[in-house]
Amino acid sequence: MREQLPRLYWVARALVGDDAEDAVQDCMVKAFERFDQLNDPAAGAAWLRSILVNCCRDRLRATARQPDSVDFEEAENFSLFRKIAYEDPFPYSDSLHLDFLEEFGREDVHAVLRRLPELYRVPLVLVHMDGFLVKETAAILQVPREPCWRACIGGGSCSRSRCGTTRRRTDC
Repeated sequence: MREQLPRLYWVARALVGDDAEDAVQDCMVKAFERFDQLNDPAAGAAWLRSILVNCCRDRLRATARQPDSVDFEEAENFSLFRKIAYEDPFPYSDSLHLDFLEEFGREDVHAVLRRLPELYRVPLVLVHMDGFLVKETAAILQVPREPCWRACIGGGSCSRSRCGTTRRRTDC
């Protein structure tokens, strides 16, 4: 189990952000409590990831029930036009979209992922960031393969081309 901790933390970080350590701890407690349910020790890593995904889902559901706080003064003063007009980092760029994407770091990607609904975030992380096939992800999430594929198809084309991954739908 110990050798799985970095991988579990990485997946949890992508799914729940700063609550990753707590999610991994919840996962390990549940795994310890249900260790007798593990039939095949060779499947231990996948079993732990399934427990982790469920722990992350539980945390996300609990967080979703809490209302977001908004600073009304800041919201009233926001202007998209001012933001674009005065803070445009690439006013004369020929490759604006590529320059814009290069400005995003790892934490920015994690922040965007955290804002996605759980329905899309979990499959995207497991397929495009953790390297699972869609059929493996569908098995972990206990959902049919087709909805899982649909959740992943929108987010993967850019990351696959940048990472050099050449999976086709038939590989799923």
